[in-house]
Order: sequence, then C-alpha cells, then structure tokens
Amino acid sequence: MNQKVLLIEDDLDIARLLSIHLKDLELELDTASDGVDGLDKALANEYELVILDIMLPKMSGLDVCKGIREQKKSLPILMLSAKSEEFDKVLGLEIGADDYLTKPFS
Repeated sequence: MNQKVLLIEDDLDIARLLSIHLKDLELELDTASDGVDGLDKALANEYELVILDIMLPKMSGLDVCKGIREQKKSLPILMLSAKSEEFDKVLGLEIGADDYLTKPFS
C-alpha cells in the first residue's frame, strides 16, 4: 500500500508539479486548495506527511498547522511559502512545522 501525502496548496501549477513528482516516488497524493478543507482532511485521515502552503484561502497555513498540532503531534509538516524572511521561517517552525521550504524551489 502506498504512503499517503496531503498537499494543501492553492496554486494549481505548484500542486500539479508536486503531484507529478510525488507520484513518481510512488506516493499516494490527496490535495486541498484551501485551509479549511486541508485541516479537515488532515484530521480525518492518516497521512505520512503534510505539505502545507502558508498563504491559503479561508484559513492560513499557520492556523492549519496549529490545528494539526493540537491533535496530531507527530504528523510531519513541511511548510511551503513565498515568504522567505527569517522571521517567517522561525514563526512557521515555532508553530509546529518540521521544515520550511521557500518558493520558488527546485
């Protein structure tokens, strides 16, 4: 059985690109394009990893991260963001992300 990854990303191009690469790694991908749907999926399903954008419609990625951490303390979270300032990275990690990757990335 494939490992499941949840991608919470509102940029369709980035979501498609990540989808291609994750499927090449034989990972099963579930997606959400806004924070509310993403948090609901993260809490209702079992995932090996959540890849989480910070700037999302309906609920910020930071709030999604907090919500996940309240109930699933060990679920790995990788934050993706166009925000590349040191403060933003530290904030994301302090809220509970396991790592932080700035866009664009390769």
